[in-house]
Amino acid sequence: MTILVLGVLLWAGAHFFKRVLPGVREPMGDKGKGLVAIALVASIVLMVIGYQAAPVEDVLWVAPSFAKHINNLAVLFAIFLMSPAPRKGKLFNGMRHPMLIGFALWAGAHLWVNGDMPSLVLFGGLLVWALAEIVVINKAEGPWTPTETGSIAKDGMFFGASIILMGVIGYIHGLVGPNPFGG
Repeated sequence: MTILVLGVLLWAGAHFFKRVLPGVREPMGDKGKGLVAIALVASIVLMVIGYQAAPVEDVLWVAPSFAKHINNLAVLFAIFLMSPAPRKGKLFNGMRHPMLIGFALWAGAHLWVNGDMPSLVLFGGLLVWALAEIVVINKAEGPWTPTETGSIAKDGMFFGASIILMGVIGYIHGLVGPNPFGG
């Protein structure tokens, strides 16, 4: 479980680095981007290894049988929010942090259907990070003005792409872990 916790902490630390320690990060310039990228890749490796190695001794809750379907719908919506649609489309153009909200939705949906301690650490930790990141960005950047509104056609295009991406992600998910679509 220690490796999993370290992975989640490294993920959060790498993302907060620019905002929490701007005096350290700014002089690094582009080299700082590389350092953050390396830290993020390392955090993902630690989270994957830590999650797979963590013992599932206690189940804290069991989701109802229909939860998988709601999870999949929430993940599809999260993928859509993490696409360029909120910036280039019309439906969610006024949303300030669509990628972080999509990420939080993804984490919350996974937390709901996985009631064991490793899932609580992984998905709960990432959910807390995403929500804290929104607060930190809002505080650092102050008021925000939405960009120019796009079109419903772009929303439709990105939603179609989100469905395809969901299928690809689900297929890969089924190869390395539980099949999110059943069966």
